[in-house]
Amino acid sequence: MPSPSPAVPRLAQPEILDDLLLYRLSRLQAAAGGVVLRYCEGQFGITRREWRVLAVLAARGPMGSSALAEQAHLDRPRTSRAVTALAGKKLVSRTSRVGDARHIQLALTSAGRAMHSALFPLVSQINGDLLAALTPQETAQLGEMLERLQLRADVMADQTGLPLADRCHGSSARHLGRP
Repeated sequence: MPSPSPAVPRLAQPEILDDLLLYRLSRLQAAAGGVVLRYCEGQFGITRREWRVLAVLAARGPMGSSALAEQAHLDRPRTSRAVTALAGKKLVSRTSRVGDARHIQLALTSAGRAMHSALFPLVSQINGDLLAALTPQETAQLGEMLERLQLRADVMADQTGLPLADRCHGSSARHLGRP
């Protein structure tokens, strides 16, 4: 079996930064995500995080803020800030549950649904343009591989003994007694 050319990243046995899967995915996200960000901020006046919250509510319907944070893969403070901004822009509504004002139900307003309906096709087109580099068979294979990688990452995240990151107060190394 021929050895991989030096120009081909060595994902299975990384030797440099460019060989790391997560770095490669991050670069891809930065490049293609930048186009999405220009639409979100430049044309629609929302942040990428606000777009994610809007898209989750459009796809999954009304829900509480904790469920929204989980579904959007955001921490609760960031979700709260995004919801507050979207509510201020009249794109998301907050409704107290009957008999319990502590539990707030979040939903898209008609303006939020309209924005999602206008923005989603643009984001979908970016997705399609990116995937045009692959054949339909490669696209299907990539989808299957991404699903397997996601399942593996979820298992790894559940099994790790590492402390959670403390993004609000600096490094979690302090919790381990390190400077």
